[in-house]
Amino acid sequence: MTTPEDGDAGRAFEVTFDGLPVEALPGRTVAAVLWAAGVTSWRTTREGGRPRGVFCGIGVCFDCLVTVNDRPNQRACLVPARPGDVIRTQEGTGHEN
Repeated sequence: MTTPEDGDAGRAFEVTFDGLPVEALPGRTVAAVLWAAGVTSWRTTREGGRPRGVFCGIGVCFDCLVTVNDRPNQRACLVPARPGDVIRTQEGTGHEN
């Protein structure tokens, strides 16, 4: 639900992250939606499985890779969240072995 402090953000909608419902506002990227929900990591590295999230926030690096609607390797800081998106933590390359 938006508040007057949010300005005219529009009507909230729902996406899912790793099977859990998450509220999103129009115009926000997947990274912004996840951050607002308290999620700061949504990828693990290929070697060592170390957690990653947003690093640069402008699409230059690839730390924020996430799987959106079964499409791996999406930069969460660039992809706009859309109603009904299914977002999943990406492990390694995002492709099943």
